[in-house]
Amino acid sequence: MPNLDLPILVVDDAKFSSMVVGRTLRNAGYRDVRIVNNAPEALKLIEQRPVSVLIADWLMPEMDGLELTDQVRQQDEQNNHYTYVILLTARESVEALSEAFDRGVDDFIYKSDMTKQLIPRIFAADRMADRQNTLLRANSLLIENNRELESTNIIDLETGLCNTKYGRERLTKTLRHAESRGGASAYVLCGIRNWQELKRKHPPTVMSELAIGIARRLSTLIRPIDALCRVGDNQFAIIAYFPNSDHCTTTAFRRVFDGINHKALKTTAGYISVEAGMVLCKADAQNGTPSIQDMERAAVQGLVDAYDTRRFTETAPEIGATA
Repeated sequence: MPNLDLPILVVDDAKFSSMVVGRTLRNAGYRDVRIVNNAPEALKLIEQRPVSVLIADWLMPEMDGLELTDQVRQQDEQNNHYTYVILLTARESVEALSEAFDRGVDDFIYKSDMTKQLIPRIFAADRMADRQNTLLRANSLLIENNRELESTNIIDLETGLCNTKYGRERLTKTLRHAESRGGASAYVLCGIRNWQELKRKHPPTVMSELAIGIARRLSTLIRPIDALCRVGDNQFAIIAYFPNSDHCTTTAFRRVFDGINHKALKTTAGYISVEAGMVLCKADAQNGTPSIQDMERAAVQGLVDAYDTRRFTETAPEIGATA
């Protein structure tokens, strides 16, 4: 049975088009349908009360559908919520649709066949939004439970990520796994270059919001099989294993680097941009197994270079450097 109380927001600068969409939804029995004629107004309404499904025209003045999607995703990130985004479009090229999917759009409805496509797509959107938000709530509860496990000393209480202790344990297991099965271990160190500057500008509450926002952003960008830890006030580590050593390159983590550098994070003090430096410390099993200290030392040295060059750099540990 469809959820007729599904919160839906329709955004279209063409009043006739938005009227057709609204009428079609209401005729299907949907009771919580709001309609606005520009993207800024839509963002205000979502800020006041989140929606499950956003239906927006791709081409609008002031802010188009893709730019609106970017803003909605940032609001979702802040509110631990997921909004299913459907764009209304007349564009059917593969390149245009591919760009939109990359920007976070979930689905499309072609204006030429809108009345036939709309309700079936809303059914699908309802299921997906409900599933995603159920998972987000469950994950939020897990993070809260993790924070209560302070005695185990493997959780960073501020962000809910694992801490340095867990990171070292996980890195040890990853190095041993590569030693027995081949491949490569990756220790990616991400440092916020302008952290001290931001601390001078903002109170601890805002910096805490920023740390949590960074943790959430990184969590969405890494592979599910990788481990993400907070290993310092302004440093995060990604620990990963690659069966094929050739695949262990900065390219594999480029999405993480771009995602943390190119989109500001929302806080109560407004949107704050961070300058992240990243270094990939790669240990190829064919070259021997380094110690944890070897990996950490090489990563820290590489991060200094990354800060200086403002590039995502790659380094390798010096085997036996701690002996």
